[in-house]
Amino acid sequence: MTKNILIDLPVEPNAMERLRSIPGVQVKVIDHVEDFRHVPVEVVSDVHIEFCAFPPQNFADMRQIEFIQICSAGYSQLFNLDLPERGVRASNGRGIFDVPIAEWNVAMLVNLARDLRGMIRNQDAGVWDRSAQFQVEIRAKTVGLWGYGGIGRETARMAKALGLRVHVLSQNGVHPRENIYVVEGTGDPMGVLPDRVFVAGQEREFLSGLDFLIVAMPLTKKTEGLIGEAELRSLRPSAFVLNPARGPIIQEQALLKALRENWIAGAALDTHYRYPMLPDHPLWRFPNVIMTPHISGSALSPWFLVRAWDVLLQNVERLLNAEPLLNELTASQLHGN
Repeated sequence: MTKNILIDLPVEPNAMERLRSIPGVQVKVIDHVEDFRHVPVEVVSDVHIEFCAFPPQNFADMRQIEFIQICSAGYSQLFNLDLPERGVRASNGRGIFDVPIAEWNVAMLVNLARDLRGMIRNQDAGVWDRSAQFQVEIRAKTVGLWGYGGIGRETARMAKALGLRVHVLSQNGVHPRENIYVVEGTGDPMGVLPDRVFVAGQEREFLSGLDFLIVAMPLTKKTEGLIGEAELRSLRPSAFVLNPARGPIIQEQALLKALRENWIAGAALDTHYRYPMLPDHPLWRFPNVIMTPHISGSALSPWFLVRAWDVLLQNVERLLNAEPLLNELTASQLHGN
């Protein structure tokens, strides 16, 4: 039986040529829109596989759909679609963003430790200041990864190369990974890099020993608001918080209070509480906070499309051959748990 594939993402020419050459597939492409939108019924009604950022608003009209491949690591756009109940499988873009987000993490480690924002303010004001706060090394400091998926594992690899100690807090510990997309030569597929591993119930012990906390978990019903006053107070006053994951994992008012009352030394935030963040939001004005507009994943990098299409191609072939899919989401995940 021919599988009809709907492409709702920009085309990577070499990958498209490979996709069209796979026996038993028929491909159609629609103009990509980075949001939910209605797609004509006649376009979606016979689709078996969709490659997209967001499924259509009229997803119910996709009566033949069997598999959705999304390009993002986050997958909240698939909640409330009743995919498991309909027998629809789905995979996310884990692994596509590991390298750029890990690079953002490392850049923020250095920038926060050396107070780059302070040096730039001095530059703008023509101030010559060689204070010790601008000369801090990150080597031998401890970075904590709350979550140890692909982004955490690639960050760990880079951090170890820079001489940092790596602590990990993971619900069930650290184990080898299978059937997850990984850029060759990156990450920690076997789970051997952390210096210490903490599990559920050891949050305070994990947090109290850190110089840097990096939030590296997906946003789910369980993780929304997971980091609040108690967790932020458990950090050292000299510790920094980095959030390239999702803004609401850290409670907004707790973070503001921690910064105002100096429970922590500062923060770097790439994911936020509103999109766009309003110009009068207080987080913009903290001298020890770096705000970036959700660009750590580098979706405009040429590597984004290459890797996203690579995941799709591998999964189409796996699906046709009845093999395990890469990055397949569980029923629990698709329900937001």
